Order: sequence, then C-alpha cells, then structure tokens
Amino acid sequence: MVIKIMKKQIRILGVDDAPFMFQDSKTMIIGVVMRGGEYLECVLKDEITIDGDDATDTCIDMIKKTRYHKQLKTVMLNGVTLGGFNIVDINMVYKETGVPVITITRDKPDLESIRKALLKHFKDWRERYNLIVKGRMHKVPTLHNPIYIKYIGVTLEEAKEIIKLSTIRGTLPEPIRIAHLIASGVKRGESYGKA
Repeated sequence: MVIKIMKKQIRILGVDDAPFMFQDSKTMIIGVVMRGGEYLECVLKDEITIDGDDATDTCIDMIKKTRYHKQLKTVMLNGVTLGGFNIVDINMVYKETGVPVITITRDKPDLESIRKALLKHFKDWRERYNLIVKGRMHKVPTLHNPIYIKYIGVTLEEAKEIIKLSTIRGTLPEPIRIAHLIASGVKRGESYGKA
C-alpha cells in the first residue's frame, strides 16, 4: 500500500504494552486509534504472554477486529518487542492485515546485549534474534533526539512524514505516547515514565 497524498488526519494505530513483573505470566497491550496526532478515536485492549510468542498474532487480531481496520493507514509499535521478548514479526502483520507497520525506539538497540540475553534465557533464541534484526534500522532526526525506526508497507520518506505529522512535541508520535500512558495508567493507577 502506498500513501500517495499524506492527509494530516490519517488513522494510525499506536500499540504499547503495560508495565509488568517477570513473575507475571501475561501483560496487557493497549492500542489507540488516532487521527494523525491530534484526535483520539478508539482504545483497544488485549493481552500477551510475557516472553511468549503470541505478540504477532495478537497484533494481527487487534488490527483485524477493530472497526477502523479498513481506514488504518499505519500501525506504530513502541519497538519490535512487547511483554519482554515477545517479538512482533512486522512482515507477518503487514502480510496478514495489509496495514503498513512502523516500529519506533528512542535508543538504538544494543544487539550484542540482546543476543546474549536471548541466548541465556531462550531455547529458541536464534529465531527470536533473527526476528529482532530482520530489516534495516534507520536513524531519523527529530527536533529533539533522533529515533530509530523499521518499517514495511511504506517508503522511508512516507514513514518520516507519518512520524512528523503524528508528533506534537518531544520525539515520539502521539499514538505510541498515548498508548503508553493508558497502559501504564491502567496497570499502576497513574501513568508515569517515558514510552
């Protein structure tokens, strides 16, 4: 899908996970459908297994079940992992839903530390690591600090434009920031911390 003319009010689904303790078996994920970065239309909720392998399928279900599925122009994820090392295969999400996906992180991932952690804790560490490193990461400058993105279903220029139109202040687009605030607020009673 190619976005030919970028409308300011495109529908974007932002997804983030709730805070959790590693003794928990599951954690909540929150999705918010926003028009650009200005208008919140819908809040979605589901759950995934901590350090499991169901994040991809859960994201696909979340996208397909929302009444806004056909109008979504992009899904934004706060990184490629949810619930610890429950990794989202963004290629599979795009293939199954037809909705482009952009992952956004504030900091460049330390891939060697990630590899060591996966090797220590998971029998299927190689498959998880391959999903994490799949695709090229791009450094995108913002008015503040740079962010790091991966994307599928849009061009790099389109991804940058979507990020720019959905970011009001700071470095993170509103759909991810709002999903984070709701997820942490519901879990802890009041939201805090940066997405």
